[in-house]
Amino acid sequence: QLKLVESGGGLVQPGGSLRLSCAASRFSLDYYAIGWFRQAPGKERERISCISSTSGNTYSADSVKGRFTISRDSAKNTVYLQMNSLKPDDTAVYICAASPTYCSHYVSDFTSWGQGTQVTVSS
Repeated sequence: QLKLVESGGGLVQPGGSLRLSCAASRFSLDYYAIGWFRQAPGKERERISCISSTSGNTYSADSVKGRFTISRDSAKNTVYLQMNSLKPDDTAVYICAASPTYCSHYVSDFTSWGQGTQVTVSS
């Protein structure tokens, strides 16, 4: 089974940047659409960005468009989420997930999930 491990979270001041990583072992991420989700306390899990497996097309939620960038490094079998101009509202647990099909908006279409990494934006 595909195992995903996130890293790169932490505490950052408003306006700062972080880069999250989603790495896998044993199986290539190239065959999966990879999505980044986030979940804040009391809120539903939200898909904020996704990169497709074939075309490499990327998708971003309006809340992060222009600030967050998703990318894939096939040699390192890792997908990144570069987060710039962070705001306190971005505080959440960030989780990567893999879909064997496409960048669906539905959580249920993603079949493998990481444990998540905490991002806290605060002064």
